[in-house]
Amino acid sequence: MSSSFGKELKIALFGESHGTAIGCVIDGLPPKIKLDLKLIEKRMLQRKPGQSKLTTPRAESDLYEILSGVFEGKTTGGPLCIQIRNADRRSEDYEELKKVFRPGHADFVGYVKSMGAYDPRGGGHFSARLTAPLVFAGAIAEQVLWSKGIKIAGQIKSIGQVTGRSLSDFSHFDETLAELDNQPYNIFSENLAAMMAEVEKVREIGDSVGAVVETSVFGLPVGLGSPFFDTVEGKLAHALFAIPAVKGVEFGDGFNFAYKKGSEVIDAFVLDHQGNVQTNANHNGGINGGITNGMPLLFKCVFKPTASIGIEQETLNFNTREMTNLNIKGRHDPCVAMRAVPIVKAMTALVLLDLLIENQGVTINE
Repeated sequence: MSSSFGKELKIALFGESHGTAIGCVIDGLPPKIKLDLKLIEKRMLQRKPGQSKLTTPRAESDLYEILSGVFEGKTTGGPLCIQIRNADRRSEDYEELKKVFRPGHADFVGYVKSMGAYDPRGGGHFSARLTAPLVFAGAIAEQVLWSKGIKIAGQIKSIGQVTGRSLSDFSHFDETLAELDNQPYNIFSENLAAMMAEVEKVREIGDSVGAVVETSVFGLPVGLGSPFFDTVEGKLAHALFAIPAVKGVEFGDGFNFAYKKGSEVIDAFVLDHQGNVQTNANHNGGINGGITNGMPLLFKCVFKPTASIGIEQETLNFNTREMTNLNIKGRHDPCVAMRAVPIVKAMTALVLLDLLIENQGVTINE
């Protein structure tokens, strides 16, 4: 089984949810990047569990240890390896899962894929716990992109039936989007109370709820990506679907294109006040023919409701080959998207930096 991706910038994950440690190896980072420890800490904190009753109570410090690839605070250009030790493990919660498969989880396919060697505790290597090292890696990539004038904004656009404003309202990265990065769960302040009430409603009854995370990237150059098999959409979708619970990705108007006429979704080319080519609308989300066109890159990810809920479920006992009732123990998010924005940002930054390195190379100015 492979747990790596990337062309010029390669990421490999290791570890299990209830193992000794999790981590990643980042190969292909440019040398002389002075790590922005504040940004790394901010992104890790945004993803960290156990910060409120609306997220899983698992209490992990998420303290990372850099094992290689950094000297005197700067990347060397060699593989950067980190590990994050698991501390708050309650593996006894998963004893029953040695004989039953949780509905909606990777237990069954993991068992078959590993020929029975699968670690079921907390999802093992399939767990969203492994997004912690991805967020570390993504924070470094985001830092490099920022130095090149490329900025990523992300938000929870909807939770259940509650929907907020869209990032398509913004033609450039401004103070409002900068402040959004400091808002709880990356939710616009005017939408926060209603969305939190939606999560609390399902939490109280032991259920869960789905959500949509929206992302926009500003300042991308024209020309990233290739037609057909290495499109920007394809590269991003490949990475975004690696995030546990992501079940759908759409770019620009996405599935709403199905309900429109061609005349309603024209992105006409015009000149801006500086004489640069741009489009007068952005229905295509900043991509034409699989290649960035200079407009803001805009896409959404759909997160399914958490499959582990407090309501009794029916499943198969694969020892007795009979149906049984399952009461899932453990600690789980009533809405997984609550901690998802920094993960989506991380995967976005890693893919875009990989494309940038491939397209024009990246050097770090000291």
